[in-house]
Amino acid sequence: MAKSSELHAARGSDTAGVVDPSPRELLRFTTAGSVDDGKSTLIGRLLLDSHAVHDDQIDGLRRAASLRGETEMDLALITDGLKAEREQRITIDVAYRYFSTARRSFIIADTPGHEQYTRNMVTGASTADLAIILVDARSGVLPQSRRHGLIASLLGIQHLVVAVNKMDLVEFAQEVFDSVVVEYTEFSSRLDIHDVTFIPVSALHGDNVVTRSARTPWYDGPSILHHLETVTISADRNLVDFRFPVQTVIRPHQDFRGLAGTVISGTIKPGEAVVALPSAIETRVKRVSTHAGALDEAVAGQAVVIELEDQIDAGRGDMIVRAHNVPTVARELEAMLCWMDDERPLSTSTGYILQHGPRAVRARVTDVLYRIDVETLHRVTVDTLRLNEIGRVAITASAPIFYDAYHDNRANGGFVLIDPTTHRTVAAGMLRHASDATASRGAPFDRDAGAGAAGAPGVGPAPDAPVAVRRGRSGAVSPNVVWEPDVVDRDAREARNAHAASVIWFTGLSGSGKSTLARGIESQLFDDGRQVIRLDGDNVRHGLCGDLGFSEADREENIRRVAEVAKLFFEAGQIVLCSFISPYARDRAFARSLIPAGRFIEVYVRCDVEECSRRDPKGLYARARAGELSGLTGVDAPYEEPAAPELVVDTALTSVVECLAAIRTAIDRVR
Repeated sequence: MAKSSELHAARGSDTAGVVDPSPRELLRFTTAGSVDDGKSTLIGRLLLDSHAVHDDQIDGLRRAASLRGETEMDLALITDGLKAEREQRITIDVAYRYFSTARRSFIIADTPGHEQYTRNMVTGASTADLAIILVDARSGVLPQSRRHGLIASLLGIQHLVVAVNKMDLVEFAQEVFDSVVVEYTEFSSRLDIHDVTFIPVSALHGDNVVTRSARTPWYDGPSILHHLETVTISADRNLVDFRFPVQTVIRPHQDFRGLAGTVISGTIKPGEAVVALPSAIETRVKRVSTHAGALDEAVAGQAVVIELEDQIDAGRGDMIVRAHNVPTVARELEAMLCWMDDERPLSTSTGYILQHGPRAVRARVTDVLYRIDVETLHRVTVDTLRLNEIGRVAITASAPIFYDAYHDNRANGGFVLIDPTTHRTVAAGMLRHASDATASRGAPFDRDAGAGAAGAPGVGPAPDAPVAVRRGRSGAVSPNVVWEPDVVDRDAREARNAHAASVIWFTGLSGSGKSTLARGIESQLFDDGRQVIRLDGDNVRHGLCGDLGFSEADREENIRRVAEVAKLFFEAGQIVLCSFISPYARDRAFARSLIPAGRFIEVYVRCDVEECSRRDPKGLYARARAGELSGLTGVDAPYEEPAAPELVVDTALTSVVECLAAIRTAIDRVR
């Protein structure tokens, strides 16, 4: 077999000469596109030119070409294994292939392009880190190209490569490539995918597949293989939310009881406090082990046995989670659903089996909220879903499901529906945060449904885009309640306190010095006899926000809760010090909107990420660099600097004493 990382390096890929002796990281990727866009040919070329094809298989391809009177090998035959695929020269089923280079190991899911087999693309992409969508340079962006981008977005794939194939048939014209880039960029900007790379290729001849091509001098980006080897995927893993679905109970004798399963997200160590769901009984982890022995820590992807300090009742289908970081436990669910049954459409009068990890419960789809028009990404009012259609539905389960929103935790947010009579899998679903009943039908598709609204990616919807209310945003009120007025109002409290109430909002990167400054101001104000309280980012996550992770939606909810609490303390006449990274401008604006003008002071604690990383008081940057932590603001999550804060203090250039003096002056000016 002509395969090895040494051959790959010696024969001149973009990474020639690079040898990494450490264990190679695994990248799972899928290919998709319209029929005859060249998906299987691209994969065949990738495998052939990276020397991952056996010599005898190459000889077979040459013989097959000779029998057909052709001079070129049909590279698609490397992956198209079904007889029908070879006869029709299309991909029907999902084909998995494996290869490796000096930098990485890869698992490829070659999925069908025909609309009839969209369900197969869902299967192949469900575990992928990256998707390659092929676009025929002659045809441009087709509906199926958009469909596959939408599915990739719904499935939480964070990295998209648009390979503009068959560039040799358009004379490698840059304007053809650029037109595809413009059209697909406009489309993908409305999806929840923010890493989109465009590469001009000729899969048949190998241009820009493994090595850069001299026939595209106007293109200065990577080849496909180089991009696959270097794209950062470690930050995509959820290492925050510990989730351990119990597969089985191991009890070889009366003195041992272990819960066996796979850690699907997060990490766990002996001694940590955990909760068993659905019983909600709290205990601690006594021991974590594999067949090789005890572990100091188990991480996502590891199959382990967990022993608990207490002999609690937990078995298959139950879930072990951290005591202060629990998933949603609910019977009433909302989900995006891809219908896969080619015999019968979805029926709201039929019962199904909902399989969520090892847990299987009876369930019924109670309402079809809308179907997504793949062309326009608009919502369409329907009462059912048919083969390959995608829509949002409401589901009622017979027993609680312990889930995270798919957008936050892919490993714990996916499920399938099974026909209890035929045992056929009829749908694949992605669980969502339950939306408000005001979610409109026929409105533009939005990020809460799995894609971006018409606004800029990562910023949220455009001002005029109708969006479902999520998790009690501004103006949301629980039903059947009225505001209870204070017996003692804020004016009376301020008069007794002899000072004005205010909210001082410290924002900045982790390690910038927010907490240090907030603690210093708290001490000064308390010594002066003022009524002051400090809300700190870490402290609120030990209780008030202990159920939240660090996804964009959870960060938003974290700040929403804190802002509402700050408002309550403000109305009680307090000076409220809020120390939070609060990376998104819209969330800080929401907090400001709750407080009267002139009483809210935004303090931007400015410090560059290099200095914050050098300080690293909590060790977060070190963990992020080691791939142990994802979603760290300033590293692999965005921070939107305040546009017009009341005060900016630069802790890299200014002493703590000077910063405190400036903040104190701003507070004293509040009247």
